[in-house]
Amino acid sequence: MKTSGAIVRASLARAGRGRFMKMAGLFMFVALLLVVVAGLLFPDMALAQSIPIPTISLSMDQADDPEQIATVLNILFIMTVLTLAPSLLILMTSFVRIVTVFAFLKQGMGTQQSPPNQVIISLALFLTFYLMMPVWKQMDERAFKPFMNNEITQRVALERALEPVREFMFLQTRDKDLALFMQIQGETRPMNKSEVPTMSLIPAFVISELKTAFTIGFMLYIPFVVIDMVVASVLLAMGMMMLPPSMVSMPFKLMLFVLVDGWNLVVGSLVRSFGDVSAVVNAIGAGG
Repeated sequence: MKTSGAIVRASLARAGRGRFMKMAGLFMFVALLLVVVAGLLFPDMALAQSIPIPTISLSMDQADDPEQIATVLNILFIMTVLTLAPSLLILMTSFVRIVTVFAFLKQGMGTQQSPPNQVIISLALFLTFYLMMPVWKQMDERAFKPFMNNEITQRVALERALEPVREFMFLQTRDKDLALFMQIQGETRPMNKSEVPTMSLIPAFVISELKTAFTIGFMLYIPFVVIDMVVASVLLAMGMMMLPPSMVSMPFKLMLFVLVDGWNLVVGSLVRSFGDVSAVVNAIGAGG
């Protein structure tokens, strides 16, 4: 028995080495093929010696000109903004409400992996781009283009770029939530919107969006809960207590959602829940 076991192990080892050699040969062939194709498509780049390769060096030299310090600080500021860009996209746009409602919809239907989270987040991002396009268009026309043409300074560009975003957040923020953060920060009652600090407006906007999303999610949950209760009652009356109600109710939920064209209703209601964003933002642009 030991001899036969050793023979089997040896044969398995030889088979494994054979497969490894075949995979290695395949990878080498693919790499060689890529090199040949690159040489045919880009003959000028075939010789790496003729391509200038840039180098990056870091130094701690003393700055003789204040403009050098300003340039370094601007670079650090831009890197910081790029790092916080995902958080800004989430907290200062319509993304919070959309992705929260989609999460409630997925949980209410009882589908664990369908649609995947990547699809849900991608759809929420595209809807965010669609809704925020008037805001970003005003930012481009009022701040970015004049700044690139050296018509305004960097500070003025930042102030102008923030105005459409603030107006969008004011449109969706409840006065009660805004007053909460103004009181926490110790600010006096503002006379107009321009006196409201942005650091108080952003968290107020976020919790207002969460409240609206939870309200929409509750309305979405009601028909699915009714289906679960009916299915559970029927199973209990039939004596099938060991059968999970969610397993039986899921096809009925999917059928109901498809028959009423659920995605059209949900997405349409979500987009219309933000109001006429373009009209408000364009009014700000015309007034400016």
